[in-house]
Amino acid sequence: MEKQTKSAIASWIGPAVLLIIVIAVMMYSFSSKSSASATDTVSRNLINAAQDYGDSFLYRLETLSKVTSPLRVLLERDSNIGSAHAADLTDILYTCSDAYRVIYCDGAGEGIDQTGAAVSIGNEEYFQNIAQFDSTTYVYVDEETTGDTSIKPSVVVVERVEAGGGTNFFLLFYPMEKFDALMTKSDFDSRSFLILVDSTGKILGSSGAKDSKFIEGGNLLDAIQPGNATQARTFRNRLDNGSRGTSSFTVGDESCMLAYVPLGVNRWEVIVGVGQDYVDSQVSRQWQNARSMMIYLIIAVFAFMLMVVIINIIGKIRTNNNKKELEDKADTDLLTGLTNKLATERKIKDYMAAHPDTQSMLFILDVDNFKKINDTLGHAFGDEVLRSLGQQITAIFRASDIIGRVGGDEFMIFLKGIADDETIRKEAKKVESFFKNFQAGEYVKYAATASIGVAIYPQEGSDFETLYKAADQGLYKAKKRGKNQLAFYRDEWAQSGGNGEQA
Repeated sequence: MEKQTKSAIASWIGPAVLLIIVIAVMMYSFSSKSSASATDTVSRNLINAAQDYGDSFLYRLETLSKVTSPLRVLLERDSNIGSAHAADLTDILYTCSDAYRVIYCDGAGEGIDQTGAAVSIGNEEYFQNIAQFDSTTYVYVDEETTGDTSIKPSVVVVERVEAGGGTNFFLLFYPMEKFDALMTKSDFDSRSFLILVDSTGKILGSSGAKDSKFIEGGNLLDAIQPGNATQARTFRNRLDNGSRGTSSFTVGDESCMLAYVPLGVNRWEVIVGVGQDYVDSQVSRQWQNARSMMIYLIIAVFAFMLMVVIINIIGKIRTNNNKKELEDKADTDLLTGLTNKLATERKIKDYMAAHPDTQSMLFILDVDNFKKINDTLGHAFGDEVLRSLGQQITAIFRASDIIGRVGGDEFMIFLKGIADDETIRKEAKKVESFFKNFQAGEYVKYAATASIGVAIYPQEGSDFETLYKAADQGLYKAKKRGKNQLAFYRDEWAQSGGNGEQA
C-alpha cells in the first residue's frame, strides 16, 4: 500500500513541476516581450493582406485567359473560320469578360477588334514584346493614342492561337482602373494604399489613398530614394529577387511601412503601404497588461486540470483495453481465431436472456470424415482445413452473429434476429451452399464437406441446453441421411413453415 501511495504522489509531481515551469516561462515571456516581436506580427498581417490583394488581381487576369480558352480551341480545330466569325468571337469575349477591348490578329499584328473593325498593331511596342513568350502573356500598356484609337492604362492578356500553320493572337485589354476597386474599403487607416509596380519601381496601378507622396510621382523607387539611399538599395534588391517582406520609409513628412509580395507575373510586385502611426498603434495593442497575465494563469490552471483528467481517462482506457484484451484472448480459439466453446455458449446465453422472444437460428456443423483427413493428409493439413473453414465461414455472416469452434471439428453458428420463415430457409440454404464450394489448403486443394443440424429459437428451445439438443438432433439426422447435407430439427422448416411436430 505504501509503495502504491508513493507511486501515486510521484505521478502528480511531474504535472505539478510542469505547471510551475509553464507559468514561469509565460511570466518571463510576458515581461520580455518587445516592440520588435509585436512589429513582426503586424508585418505578417500586412504581408498576408498584400498576398490576398495580389491573388485577387491575378485571379481576374487568369479569368480572362480561361474565358478565351474555349474559343482558342475552336479556332485551332477549325482554321478556316472566316473573318466574320472571328469578329463574332471577339465580340463574345468582349461581352463575357471585363476587357474593354478585344483584338484577334495574326503574327504580323493584322486583325479585327470586337466591333469588327480592322486593326493593325504590328508596330506597337506592346505587340512586339509578345513574340518572346510562348504561352499566356501579360503585357502592361501605358495610356496612349494611336491614330483614332485611345488606349487606357491596361494589362493586355495575350492568348496564342496555333491555327492555319501560323500563330494568331487574342488580345484582351484589362483596364487598370479596375485595380482601384481592390481597396475600396481599407482594412487599415485612411492613408493606406495598394500599388502594383514593375522591377523598375514604376507604378502600374494603385488603389486606396491617391495623394500619398509615395505614389504621386509614378515611381516608388524614385520616391523613397532621397534620404533613404541604403534602405532603398536594399529594397530594390529584394524586389529584384522576388522576395516578400516589409520595410519602413519616410518621404517628406509621411512615414509608411511597405509590405511587398511578388505577383508571380513579369517580376511585378504587389505592395501595401500603411501609415507608421497605424503600425505603431497595432504594435501597442500587442502588449498585454495584468489582466492578460491573469488570463494566461487561468488558462494554465485549466490546462493543468484538463491534463489531469486526460491522464485519468487514458489510464482507465488502458486498463479497460488490457482487461478486454485478456478477455478476448481467453475467449478465442487459437487455431481458428473464432470464439471457443465456453465463450460461444456464454454469448448465446446472454443473447437469449436479453431477447427471449426474438427468433434466431442455431447451426451445429461437423466436418465429415475429419479423422480420415488427419490420417491421410496429416494433422497439419487438418488444422489448415479447420483454420480455412473458420476464416471463410465468418465472411458470409454479419459481425453481430456468433460463430465459434466448440469441439475438435465441430462449429456452432448462432444467427440473431431472423425475421420470418423465408429468411430461415434462405440462411439454411446459404450455409448448405457454402460447403458446395468450400476448399482448404494453399498448395493441395481439398473440398471438405460437413453435416449440419439446425434448430430455431425459441420455438425449439427457449434455453441453450434445449436448443443445442434440438440442433444436435438435426446434425444426427444429417449424418444418418448420408452426410454432406443440412437437416432441420423439424423438417417442416425447410418447406412451408415451422409448425409441424418433431421428426
